[in-house]
Amino acid sequence: MRRISRIAVFVGIIRGHLEVMGDDPAERAEVVRLCTDELDRMARIVDDLLLLAKAEQPDFLRPERVSVPELTSDVDAKARAIADRRWTLESVGEGDAVLDPQRATQAVLQLAQNAVQQTGAGALIRVGSSVAGDTVSFWVADTGPGVPAGHAERIFERFVRGEAGERSGAGLGLAIGKAIAEAHHGRAWFRSAPGVGATFGVALPVGAVEDQSEVT
Repeated sequence: MRRISRIAVFVGIIRGHLEVMGDDPAERAEVVRLCTDELDRMARIVDDLLLLAKAEQPDFLRPERVSVPELTSDVDAKARAIADRRWTLESVGEGDAVLDPQRATQAVLQLAQNAVQQTGAGALIRVGSSVAGDTVSFWVADTGPGVPAGHAERIFERFVRGEAGERSGAGLGLAIGKAIAEAHHGRAWFRSAPGVGATFGVALPVGAVEDQSEVT
């Protein structure tokens, strides 16, 4: 029901713009731009919902043995392209892991996008990874407003957004990160204190999907 309501809002916005569009060429160009932006937002939400649906399928992952340092470096480079922030690679785990590198990267970039949404240009965002025992972790730490105590239990749910002045966003990025982590038999996690930023991460078993990698 929530996703239907969200799409209905976008349709309403587009219809409203078209209904008030006048004959002035400049005004019409602006309305077309606004409508295109809304259609792009709707398309991204549909793509994200399709990804969440695929995450429940047995062939969602294509695991392989990867170097954690190389994967961390790739993720860091791609995160830096998202927006103008003071990106810092603060930790790099050592060793190999058996996972889907594309999906793992996708999960961490969703966390990075979430961090961008909570910060302004030039703000510090830290990216890192670690390997401890049979777990490899990737995380993104921001210096935004943090997570309100009342949102802690629901922060990874779909379409959960902050109140005005709190954490905001489309409401699907963290859910996607969680879905990808769980597809690896791992988990998503966060730690935060309101007003001092938040760290979001995924913890994945080093070899939990190795059996799948042998048949893909």
